[in-house]
Amino acid sequence: MRSSILRLNHLTSIRIALAATLAVAACGSKSAPPVLTAPSAPSSIGVDPVRVRRVVVLGDSLAVSPSREQGFPSELQARITRQGLPWTVTNAGSSGDTTAGGLGRVRSLLTSDVGVLVVALGANDGLRGVPISTIDKNLSAIIEMAKQQNIAVLLCGMETPPTRGWDYTVAFHYVFPDLAQRYSIPLVPFLLAGVALSPDLNGPDGIHPNAAGAQRIADTVWPYLQPLLVGVPV
Repeated sequence: MRSSILRLNHLTSIRIALAATLAVAACGSKSAPPVLTAPSAPSSIGVDPVRVRRVVVLGDSLAVSPSREQGFPSELQARITRQGLPWTVTNAGSSGDTTAGGLGRVRSLLTSDVGVLVVALGANDGLRGVPISTIDKNLSAIIEMAKQQNIAVLLCGMETPPTRGWDYTVAFHYVFPDLAQRYSIPLVPFLLAGVALSPDLNGPDGIHPNAAGAQRIADTVWPYLQPLLVGVPV
């Protein structure tokens, strides 16, 4: 009986924490994320084009909203360009994509010039109620495929509303930190931090980021991506 009560209390704490997270997102807080200062970045002037590596963003509609040209991958490219880093970003976002869809197309994306894979999938899985074990399996396969080719992986965490019940929402939440720990890869805790439910940062549907929202997502991702760009040999 005591162990059951402890488990119930633990689950209740998680529910409260997730509710608080959503509440903060709803407020649209615009406090700036921490900015990491990179070591002296190599100048883009005179860089051998052959040595320029690619960052591939494997994502869904969140990566191509409000447009492919204004999505958060383009904002990441702008930051890379400003710092003169020898990297270019490929936006491999596909509207409506799932972890299964990403797994089906990732192999062709991982060419020899790719140094970093940003995995930003899972939102549609959560909304559709895809089994947690399937989400874990698909993301694991994507990560393993990249690591087998010595490609660094940055995993972006997602949350899902409790339309499938709180147990599903909590289990979904833990997929991402569990994978990050299992494979020793960096994790963006929540891709839509500060953007989800904020009218100022989303389009008319209230779900997909507008240009300002895409910039905010890039602000969230950048402190986790930048160390990979200065740490991966080119």
